[in-house]
Amino acid sequence: MSEVFDVVVVGGGPAGATAATELARAGRDVLLLDRAGRIKPCGGAIPPRLIEDFAIPDHLLVAKARSARMVAPSDKRVDMPVGDGFVGLVDRAAFDEWLRARAAMAGATRRTGTFLRLDRDAGGGAVVVYRETRDGPEERVGARAVIGADGARSGVARGAIPGADRVPCVFAYHEVIRSPAGEPSDAFDPARCDVYYQADLSPDFYAWIFPHGDTASVGVGSADKGFALRESVGRLRASSGLANCETVRREGAPIPLKPLKRWDNGRDIIVVGDAAGVVAPASGEGIYYAMASAVCVADAVQEMLATGKARALRKARRRFLGAHGRVFWILGVMQYFWYSSDKRRERFVAMCADPDVQMLTWEAYMNKRLVRARPIAHARIFWKDMRHLLGSAA
Repeated sequence: MSEVFDVVVVGGGPAGATAATELARAGRDVLLLDRAGRIKPCGGAIPPRLIEDFAIPDHLLVAKARSARMVAPSDKRVDMPVGDGFVGLVDRAAFDEWLRARAAMAGATRRTGTFLRLDRDAGGGAVVVYRETRDGPEERVGARAVIGADGARSGVARGAIPGADRVPCVFAYHEVIRSPAGEPSDAFDPARCDVYYQADLSPDFYAWIFPHGDTASVGVGSADKGFALRESVGRLRASSGLANCETVRREGAPIPLKPLKRWDNGRDIIVVGDAAGVVAPASGEGIYYAMASAVCVADAVQEMLATGKARALRKARRRFLGAHGRVFWILGVMQYFWYSSDKRRERFVAMCADPDVQMLTWEAYMNKRLVRARPIAHARIFWKDMRHLLGSAA
């Protein structure tokens, strides 16, 4: 084997680039292998917690949303102002590339290539096989550890971790368009994220319009494989006055909504981000959780390399779910119940008009933790929620 790295990271999105940065900063010899030209379909929303924790510069924020609008099946609209803060919006093409460049500045080796498979050398060590071009020869590099950050339907996960091919997914599709010129309107506001809970746009998830400065993301997600995502986006663009805006690009991909039961192979391979299934149910938020999981994985890999004990890899999943598992469980219950019919979606959007719900929702989203310091607000929300569940809310 001509090259052997401490760590080969397969995939250069937020999870892979962050893991590569963390390990390179720790002095490890890291190869970051990324497939060129692919941009994940994503609304691009990032909370202040991510901006602070990962030192994201302001110039990467193409927009700052000051409110969210929830649209019910009846077309009732509930605006949820952020307050003094904002939700950052990034363009994934520029954002992901900046993260990869930061990994290289930290000392990681960047290489463009398409992952093919995992092999083993004569001594049992991991070998990553890839191609730099479609018709090029197979390239092989050795690794003491491999991190699969190659997204949903991860090739690394499917080749090394049992059950990785059975993760439930929402299929997302969006169109990046030129933002309409002129002053903000009721249909489109460059400082507002719109979320549509309507069955004709998504039978089991939601559709969205997220501002990106000069552009905007108009998209939809659904786990129904027979649902026509492109037609849905076309209907949303038409109904919101965006049909004639220039389409910059179209993108689609599966998005997992349940963490894998195991992230590592018990030896030298571990997955992270979408490959590990760490996308929040109900909201579909993935960037923050991808980067947070990358820190957990990088720490576990560093310990494994330092001690030679493969069981250290198990700590990554435990640490991540210890911090975020309760939120994932609550959001999973929300999605299962509230997204199941338009009648329930109507009540869900009605609940979003409640000041207590808005306050706690924004505090939890912005800071990425459940707020425990407001027991009276929690009690009020509990009883209001029960009235909605029983169908007795006004």
